[in-house]
Amino acid sequence: MDHLITFAITVFTSFFAIMNPISNLPIFLSLTEGADESTKQNINKRAVVIAFIIVTVFVVLGKFIFGLFGITIPAFKIAGGILIFFVGFEMLQSKKSNVKHLKETNVDENIAVSPLAIPILAGPGTIVTAMNFVSNAGYLKIGVVVFIFGLMCVLTYFVFRLSNFIVRSIGENVISVIGKIMGLIIAIIGTSMVIEGIKISFNLIK
Repeated sequence: MDHLITFAITVFTSFFAIMNPISNLPIFLSLTEGADESTKQNINKRAVVIAFIIVTVFVVLGKFIFGLFGITIPAFKIAGGILIFFVGFEMLQSKKSNVKHLKETNVDENIAVSPLAIPILAGPGTIVTAMNFVSNAGYLKIGVVVFIFGLMCVLTYFVFRLSNFIVRSIGENVISVIGKIMGLIIAIIGTSMVIEGIKISFNLIK
C-alpha cells in the first residue's frame, strides 16, 4: 500500500509539473481573449475532456502500441526522458508559445481541440510521462495513472475557470516563477527517466 501511495504521489507531481495549469493561465486567457464567459467555459470544458480522452487512450493501449511498433521499455524511457528534459529546459528559458492570439483570428471554439487540448494539455511531454508510468505496470497502477490524470484535468478546468481571478490575485510575475520551478522539476524527471532507461539496458537495477 505504501508503495502504491508513493507511486500515486509521483504520478501526480509529474503530471502537475508537465501540465502546469497555473503557468498555462496566460495562454488560456490569450487564446480566449474577446470571447464571452459562456464561450470561454465551453472551450475550457471541451479542452480538458479531449485531453483526458487522448491521454487515457495512450495509457490503456500503451502496451499494445509498444508491441505493435517493437518499442522496448529502455528505449522509450531514454527517448522520452530526453524529450521531457527539453520541455523543462524550454520552460526554464521562458520561451514563448507560438500559438496565435484570438484577437488575430475569429473566436472559434475549435481552439479547444488545437492548440489548447493538443499540444498544450495533452502534448508529447504529457503523453510520454503517462506512458512511462504504465510501460511496465499492472492494471492497478494503470488505473491509478488514469484516475490521477483525470484529477489533473478537473484541477485544470477549475484553474482555467477562475483564470481572471487567479491572475489578478497572484500576478503574472509569480506565475512566471512557478513556470520556471515546474520547468526545473520536469527537467529532473526527464533526466531520471534517461538514467533509469540506461540502468535497465545494462541490467544495473538491483
